[in-house]
Amino acid sequence: MAGNATIIEVGDYDVRVSNPDRIYFPELGATKLDLVEYYLAVSDGIVRALRERPCMLHRFPSGLSGEKVHQKRVPNGAPPWLETVRVKFPRYHRHADELCVTKPADVIWAVQMSTVEFHPWNSRRADTERPDEWRIDLDPMPDCPFGTVRRVAPVVREVLAELGMTGYPKTSGGTGLHVYVRIEPRWGFADVRRAALAFAREVERRASGDVTTTWWRRDRDPRALFVDYNQNARDHTIASAYSVRGVPSATVSTPVTWDEIPDLDPRDFTIRTVPARFAALGDLHGSIDDHQHSLDTLLEWADRDEKAGLETPAENSGE
Repeated sequence: MAGNATIIEVGDYDVRVSNPDRIYFPELGATKLDLVEYYLAVSDGIVRALRERPCMLHRFPSGLSGEKVHQKRVPNGAPPWLETVRVKFPRYHRHADELCVTKPADVIWAVQMSTVEFHPWNSRRADTERPDEWRIDLDPMPDCPFGTVRRVAPVVREVLAELGMTGYPKTSGGTGLHVYVRIEPRWGFADVRRAALAFAREVERRASGDVTTTWWRRDRDPRALFVDYNQNARDHTIASAYSVRGVPSATVSTPVTWDEIPDLDPRDFTIRTVPARFAALGDLHGSIDDHQHSLDTLLEWADRDEKAGLETPAENSGE
């Protein structure tokens, strides 16, 4: 270690990490260097989750006790080997060159920049306007216990199976559960969101009393599980698989098997425990790119619901 920095060799690249001893996670006493070592340990998984996607960085320049920065643009002075992808925001007549991860060194560079959480788009740079990932977000309301998540997850799996789709579950790193499905990049964000809402409504029908798709937060039962279809809207992002969360206990959004969910406690997955799990099990999302699914049936469901008078809320009309 030279001065208050250390050089980390990541494949063919050297990344200088400043302030490696800064405490980021007080509950664990974990430092910035611990965060680097965590991401190195799961590098195959985090790169797979982020590969070629525009990525928003959630940075904590002073550790968790300081300000949280949501950063879209890669700053000037980034190393020449770092790749970016340009996304446009027509409403504001602006654009952003966001991080585009293709290798582990990109992740470690972001950690050097005080990034804790990685929030990728559900589309890739080949066509940022056509997602290849559909995200099912089981988001508990304030008084909804995790037991409800455990109860609803098999319903999600059942509906996916009837559609001939394979879902890849992971903890959110908080109190929820995410399920990712690879889809053909044929549809824009609006159609993917319509399909996600149609799916959510079917889960709501089958898990009556546990699930809500009510759009306005103030109108939802605080004991219900919200299936947040709006996470598929353009420029909406959630923490990727293997992303650490910016909480004192350093929980991780961790891939799990469907069979684990009945006994799952998401608090068990932290930067201290996930590396050994990854070494033993590998990446449980390792086959996620093997098959892409069609949304045709879900869009037919969406048409059916709309004809029945069930509206699709506008993207910006909710919370």
